[in-house]
Amino acid sequence: MAREIPLMVPDIGDAEKIEIVSWNVEQGDKVTENQELCELVTDKAAFPLECPDNGTLKEIKRKAGESVKIGDTLAILEIQ
Repeated sequence: MAREIPLMVPDIGDAEKIEIVSWNVEQGDKVTENQELCELVTDKAAFPLECPDNGTLKEIKRKAGESVKIGDTLAILEIQ
């Protein structure tokens, strides 16, 4: 049975502004554990968002260029 997992902005420390720089995958793509899905940038550094498990990227909720905050849902991962 498939489960859906929300992929959220991780706690990357004291970041006032976090922006999605780019997505490395598209909605519907099969993804693997530890694959870099998107790149987040703060005023101090860039951080990849890594996939927690193998599955399918069911939905991308936030687009590249958008500002987000810690805890925001970026995408939905469907795993078997």
